[in-house]
Amino acid sequence: MKSYIKIRLEADNPEELQYVIDQIMQVAQAYNMKVVGPVPLPTKELKIVTRRTPCGDGSDTYETWRKRIRKRYITIYGDDKSIRNLLKIKVPPTVYIKIKMGQNKAK
Repeated sequence: MKSYIKIRLEADNPEELQYVIDQIMQVAQAYNMKVVGPVPLPTKELKIVTRRTPCGDGSDTYETWRKRIRKRYITIYGDDKSIRNLLKIKVPPTVYIKIKMGQNKAK
C-alpha cells in the first residue's frame, strides 16, 4: 500500500541540518521513493539584548546574542517497507525532527 511521510526538521546549525537532509535523500533515492522538498521554511531568529554591567555603573553598553533556527519540510511517497527503512537514519541530538505518517486514499 502506498504511504507518505511528512518530515519537519529544525536546527540552529545549518551543517547538521544539511547532513540529515542528505541522509534522507540518499535512503529515498536507494528505495526509489518520490521526494518533494526539502522546502525551506522561514528562519526563526531569537535575539537577546542585555547590558554589559548589571550594576548600572559606567556607560550604557549592550551586548546582543542571536540564535537562528532553520527549518525544512520534506514529503516522501513510497511503500510501508521503504518508509520504515527511512526512519532508521541517525539524527544528531541538536536536530529536532517531527514526523507525520499517512496513507494515500484509493479512488
